[in-house]
Amino acid sequence: MTAYDIIKKPVITEKSELLRREYNKYTFEVNPKANKIEIRKAVETIFNVKVESVATMNIKPVTKRHGMKLYKTQAKKKAIVKLAEGSRNIFEF
Repeated sequence: MTAYDIIKKPVITEKSELLRREYNKYTFEVNPKANKIEIRKAVETIFNVKVESVATMNIKPVTKRHGMKLYKTQAKKKAIVKLAEGSRNIFEF
């Protein structure tokens, strides 16, 4: 897997924005097969920053209803990446 296969997209919510502003932590949706070491290397190569720590979480599929049909959402994996002190902001170019 390449670095661009590991990092799918950033997660932008109110909670993730609070983490970004206050604690210099960024949230990404990542490939479910990626581990913390691969996520760290991918973020460091794509954004050219130094990563201090990585926390991951698996999100289970949820059953939803659309009329009479029931379906399950897709399982996901999120990673919260804390940048080292003095690293530049990822989303401001």
